Amino acid sequence: MRSSRSRQAELAALGAVPFAHRGLHGGGRVENSSGAFRAAAEAGYGIELDVQLSRDGCPMVFHDDRLDRLTNKSGPLAALTAAELRSMRLYTSNEVMPTLAEALEIVACRVPVLIEVKAPDRHVAPLCEAVARALDGYAGPVGVISFNPEVGAWFAPRAPERLRGLVISERGKKGLRGRLERPLALWRSRADFLAYDIRDLPSRFAAAARRRGVPVYTWTVRSEADRARAAAHADQIIFEMPPA
Repeated sequence: MRSSRSRQAELAALGAVPFAHRGLHGGGRVENSSGAFRAAAEAGYGIELDVQLSRDGCPMVFHDDRLDRLTNKSGPLAALTAAELRSMRLYTSNEVMPTLAEALEIVACRVPVLIEVKAPDRHVAPLCEAVARALDGYAGPVGVISFNPEVGAWFAPRAPERLRGLVISERGKKGLRGRLERPLALWRSRADFLAYDIRDLPSRFAAAARRRGVPVYTWTVRSEADRARAAAHADQIIFEMPPA
């Protein structure tokens, strides 16, 4: 079993550089694409990416649960196999939807990676198992993150070596419900770090976590004002604009 000191070293390596949100996209590069990941890695930025599960159990790198916004197809991603998903083009590019294994092969341990597991309900095991398989043997800095605390709860006993992050937004949860839910979610997820909505900073909950030594990353930094807020209230950024 690893010591708390080695866990802290892994957290330091994970948060060493800013993360490009869905890769370094724009200027002709599509979000969550192989090109966006190559560009981020070559620039020395970490990469935040999203995974969904195909019908045949393959973790595909794609943000939405439906295909409509970024492909010429429509309908739920989960209704198609990995081969069917890879037969279509992303947006107006020549890119195809990468699998998680392909994305990790592109990164090749050069920069840290945050993998957001898009699992909206308690039935997280199939996608978590697929992500764990794809990560088997990968030695680079990786954090598995999700809004769903059940994802961290799945990884903690089954792949305890993987760093776990809880994604938090206080939008619509500023009252008593949110004040009760956030600590319960943090406890359930057994998170090593938080990924916090920039719009919610400063946050008493995030500040208390930092005082306990829990790193706070913040998303999505898109302006100089966001950058200044993040510098005051967070430990690392997930951005859609190059940091200074």
